[in-house]
Amino acid sequence: MVPHLTTSLTGPLLALEKQIIDARPAIERWFRLKWTEHTVPFYSSVDLRNAGYKLAPVDTNLFPGGFNNLNPDFMGLCVQATMSAVQKICPDTQRFLLVPENHTRNLFYLQNVATLKRILEGAGLTVRLGSLIPDLTGPTEVETAGGEKLLLEPVQRKGNRVGLDGFDPCAVLLNNDLSAGIPGILRGIQQSVVPPLYAGWTTRRKSLHFHAYDRAAEEFAKLIGIDPWLINPVFSQCGKVNFAVQEGEECLAANVDAVLTEVREKYKQYGIDDTPFVMVKADAGTYGMGVMSVKSPDEVRGLNRKERNKMAVIKEGLPVTEVIIQEGVRTVETVNNSTAEPVVYMMDSYVVGGFYRINTERGVDENLNSRGMSFSPLAFATDCHSPDCGSNPDAPPNRFYTYGVVARLAMLAASLELEKLAEDFDEMAEPEAVTA
Repeated sequence: MVPHLTTSLTGPLLALEKQIIDARPAIERWFRLKWTEHTVPFYSSVDLRNAGYKLAPVDTNLFPGGFNNLNPDFMGLCVQATMSAVQKICPDTQRFLLVPENHTRNLFYLQNVATLKRILEGAGLTVRLGSLIPDLTGPTEVETAGGEKLLLEPVQRKGNRVGLDGFDPCAVLLNNDLSAGIPGILRGIQQSVVPPLYAGWTTRRKSLHFHAYDRAAEEFAKLIGIDPWLINPVFSQCGKVNFAVQEGEECLAANVDAVLTEVREKYKQYGIDDTPFVMVKADAGTYGMGVMSVKSPDEVRGLNRKERNKMAVIKEGLPVTEVIIQEGVRTVETVNNSTAEPVVYMMDSYVVGGFYRINTERGVDENLNSRGMSFSPLAFATDCHSPDCGSNPDAPPNRFYTYGVVARLAMLAASLELEKLAEDFDEMAEPEAVTA
């Protein structure tokens, strides 16, 4: 169940993992207390990077689209966690409306929808798929990569409730990140919408998330006595760029230089003999679009047309006007001799699984969420119970536990982030861009 994993470790990460394993009782109590103070997201996924000297989240998705890549042997974990999540929304519910993305040509994404639907049904729910495709006029059958049939039906609104023909759900579960905007049909409805409308990329910003992660990582680092940098990527932000006409280049170059300077100091502190780099990313959006890796401020000045076109727009053709400049974290992990990074999946407050994103065409300092990627499931149900677990931090159960701890920190940051967004969100108004 566990793929062949080759991990090159150096002192700092070995020490970090041992501290995390030794502090497990305190860590689990800390998380339990946090979830009495904050609302846990319904589900989430976190991309991690293990550089050997640090382990850090580089992206957090509140509309995860890879449930089909999880180990099918552990779907029971997802079902149990879903029961806990549903209990908090509408305890006596029997019906959920699942709203997927509009791109029906991505058969692997549709397989994710089918898997998610089965998880919800396993939790005792009746689930139907409500589509937001503008020109969908009636029930339409689509086929997944695995050959399953799914029925998409146009979402209908009656008064302050939404549903389908003959189907009045208790809640609406979004598996659509709202990159194209918040649909009017979902504004101001009586039913619970999870994740909330303001969790979509219309309002959400990665820089706001990592500001929240700064808070979570700082507190956690004090709890177990580590340098927060070991679990936290340095970042900065530029709020006014236009790659199409080369506006904002100096802002971008200055922030690249600032992040690189801070990282160089940390490399010097820990005796790390690597060349620092940063990832420049669209501050809103996903699917690995609008991302570039640079090692010098000069690389973002005078970008050629191909580079500017790559960065100018993201999903749904939306223009990039804000970017996050994030410390690049190498990956030293490989699966079958290919570059890999772990992705951890959570439902409610529970780690339910994960997979390695593998890319045969990319290097250790590049974005793996791109052409050429594939996936290998992880057995996150394993855990460290043996008496000598502390003496072998590189054992797969320990590695997965450490992944889960850092991923849950990112999930806590998402909760803090959503609390901030909720303060300013008026679901009846047209959304405005939220900045950090």
